Amino acid sequence: MKLYSINSGNFKLDGGAMFGVVPKSMWNKLNPADENNMCSWAMRCLLVEDGNKLILIDNGMGDKQDAKFFGHYYLHGEDTLDKSLARHGFHRDDITDVFLTHLHFDHCGGSIIRQGDQLVPAFKNAVYWSNERHWNWAVKPNDREKASFLKENILPIQESGQLHFVESPVSGFREDGHLHTVELFNHFSVRFVNGHTEKMMLPQIQYKGHTLVYMADLLPSTAHLPIPYVMAYDMFPLTTLQEKKNFLQEAVDKNYILYFEHDYFNECCTLQLTEKGVRVAETFALNTL
Repeated sequence: MKLYSINSGNFKLDGGAMFGVVPKSMWNKLNPADENNMCSWAMRCLLVEDGNKLILIDNGMGDKQDAKFFGHYYLHGEDTLDKSLARHGFHRDDITDVFLTHLHFDHCGGSIIRQGDQLVPAFKNAVYWSNERHWNWAVKPNDREKASFLKENILPIQESGQLHFVESPVSGFREDGHLHTVELFNHFSVRFVNGHTEKMMLPQIQYKGHTLVYMADLLPSTAHLPIPYVMAYDMFPLTTLQEKKNFLQEAVDKNYILYFEHDYFNECCTLQLTEKGVRVAETFALNTL
């Protein structure tokens, strides 16, 4: 198995929204804001090469929206999904599976492209993976989350016939307090969390003797490790708090590697228990493993 970090570009979001109830005087030291209170964030995907499988986890924002839409998010940097794939010798047509942690536009916007007047899958040879409970949540969104679930990113996946569902547990936690996991591929299992949005999926991968967990929006960055640092975007912040507590203790006990989708500065980290709680032990790039 080989893992490749795939950066689909950078964007900006309001720092207050990203850190919720935490005062700017505290979070601004971790991810300094610009004059408009906007902080830079990555859209870092992960490519898993294993035998005849080439699995892409999330795919960024895509490029099919209009200038007004992109104007809200201040896209910057030289990276694109196609450039990042090509850097490792791959093309989007090589992808066998597209795993979508959830269907917010900055995670799945690259799933669908425009061809003339049609919206078609960007990965024509791939199976797209979601789960039924999250899919139903996304296609009939609540008013608060509606702006994040764009129909043009989602419905064409199902219409293409390429959509498959991961079986999801009813409850987020097992009886021992740990998050439920489901095996999907060889050395690739899935955790389910519900604080950010209904049934978001976190891939957990066995790699070179390590357990690597793709954090999606449970932990957008190393700056979100303190328990109260929860995004205002989360639908159920108290659920996120409990999910973070349980996961971080397990991650320390089992020495997991955390892979960050949105951290502008850090790709991966290990953890340690300190007087202030669970904090970063070491940060590093994926390709140093």
